[in-house]
Amino acid sequence: MSGRKPSSPPRPIAPGDIVIAFSETLDAWTAAQITGLDPDGQMAGVLDLDWSGPEPTSVADLGEVSPLVLTHTNWGDHLSHCNYEWVLPRSYRVIGSLPLLCSEPAQSYSTGWRLGERLALQRRRDRGERTPWSDPRELSITGTDVGRMTSEPVEPRRDIRHLRVTEVESLDCERLAEHFPELTTLSLSGDLGLLVHASGLNRLASLRQLWITDLFGMSASDALLPEHVPALELLYLGSIPHEYAVAMRSRWRPQVAYGTYVDITAARTPEWIAENRDNPLRHWDGREQISRTCFRKAVAQYKKTRAALIAALSDGSQEDRPARLHEIGREYGEAFNLLDRRTGFIETVEREELYAALDVMVSDAERALGVRLESAADILAAGVDAVRDW
Repeated sequence: MSGRKPSSPPRPIAPGDIVIAFSETLDAWTAAQITGLDPDGQMAGVLDLDWSGPEPTSVADLGEVSPLVLTHTNWGDHLSHCNYEWVLPRSYRVIGSLPLLCSEPAQSYSTGWRLGERLALQRRRDRGERTPWSDPRELSITGTDVGRMTSEPVEPRRDIRHLRVTEVESLDCERLAEHFPELTTLSLSGDLGLLVHASGLNRLASLRQLWITDLFGMSASDALLPEHVPALELLYLGSIPHEYAVAMRSRWRPQVAYGTYVDITAARTPEWIAENRDNPLRHWDGREQISRTCFRKAVAQYKKTRAALIAALSDGSQEDRPARLHEIGREYGEAFNLLDRRTGFIETVEREELYAALDVMVSDAERALGVRLESAADILAAGVDAVRDW
């Protein structure tokens, strides 16, 4: 199979095209213009138009159009202009073309087209409504909250259309689908958590966007099926079981041509899960700017530093312990200086994760030795700060 990138979007769009979609937020149709295409990044520049109304059949139905200007932001007045993945969602369609209303490229990026949201917010602020707005159809809760809600015999929450569930430890998808049957957007995330009865998501016939991150327990038989979820426009899966990833790719890649954006990364084998369950840097495996070689070296250094820390704390000597911990921190910092010098992969997120890994080391040492180490993490971090270049 060729790895060559396509030179054009799977659904035909071109600069100047006017695309329309129905916006639940506006409860009306709205429109945007395609301002540019980036084959390398497979992105499309999308300029929101200051228009909403009944479903148009041609650009003539829009009347005189103008770009949406956002006037109530911290950055001053600016166009509502953003780069999205260039897969035109299946519920969107092109109704014609107009001369470009903006010749400058979009500077912002986002995943998941959401025409109408910014227009609705702008109009709300134009009416003088300044209080923070939240969509009454949207709910963000933890996995524990969902488990509690779905275990009780209550009426389904048909009013909820967008559900975000974080900190999932174990979640029954059959019960979730029963309790929230009208979902159009579902985001599930955990940290090696489990999805039970994941095939139950096939009951969400109105689903348009599905995000699953760092969750396991799913097999090929749990795959979401296009015939059951025909409206799906975005599928994002990251750090999920390898078997499930293969099955989902097989079923959904053919749907890209019809308007489903598919992004499936970091498929994990059972062996990977067993090996990395206690590895605080496991999320680096498969991250865009981090090579497999770099990941392996980073994990090896983490294990080396952890072993050195436990050894230093196990000998019972208190007198020179701060100096030894400071030196361990220095060695940790210097090792990652060397790794980063070669590839330049340590950015803000990775820097925070490297410091968080020190806290994990100290917690592991406390459990292993049965002691409380009040200042160990601070001393290690001070050693890192003394030498780090990242």
